[in-house]
Amino acid sequence: MANPMEQFAIERIGPPIVVAGNDFSFTNSSLWMLIAMLAVAAFLYIGTARPQLVPGRAQAAVEYVYEFIRDMLRENVGKEGLKYAPLIFALFVFVLSCNLLGLIPFVGAFTPTSHIAVTFGLAIIVFALVLIVGFAKHGLHFFKLFLPEGTPIFVLPLVAAIEFLSFLSRPFTLAIRLFANMTAGHVLLKVFGGFVVALGSFEALPYVFGIIPLGVNVALTALELLIAVVQAYVFALLASIYLNDAVNLH
Repeated sequence: MANPMEQFAIERIGPPIVVAGNDFSFTNSSLWMLIAMLAVAAFLYIGTARPQLVPGRAQAAVEYVYEFIRDMLRENVGKEGLKYAPLIFALFVFVLSCNLLGLIPFVGAFTPTSHIAVTFGLAIIVFALVLIVGFAKHGLHFFKLFLPEGTPIFVLPLVAAIEFLSFLSRPFTLAIRLFANMTAGHVLLKVFGGFVVALGSFEALPYVFGIIPLGVNVALTALELLIAVVQAYVFALLASIYLNDAVNLH
């Protein structure tokens, strides 16, 4: 049976590129992130190349997704959060594209978001944005984020330490949530795919015993499609909530 973890192996494409002892080689992960970027660019270009007062399907799709992100920011951050809509929108569509492209069969598709190095890089972008906005808007008063108003003085040091550690853990939890969900789902698909082959090869009743795991795999594929969308939404939603802390503090 094929190893279900083989699908996550990083493979170099082309000659190795080493700079100052660091490997910057182009890999299958790089390729599929590039494909995801091109897919997003094509989606946006097709939808906005010829804008019309009465939008067509492509324009309506682009406008719906962008307005969805704007509404999410307006709800969680307020009107001041709308200026960050392009970045949150870019993160959302990129994560969504990476998640969905990894489910394409028969083409050796790779899911970049199944690697914590990629998800952590995206989470660091969000974390850096929160710090930059927080200090730019509030200066040193940004540290009041770790001192909730109304906290009794005798527990204030403990609460401040907990709030500070919770704040520092945000990029890790943001990265691990996306990485773990995508990895687990793809492993399940591969495992049940192996069951289809193994159980369907019985000589007595060929293909009969493979029907059940095949049905499970179809259901898992539908669930994985849903998870791909939900995880992109959760990533963008948490980024909006964290940005609210930087803009509005408490």
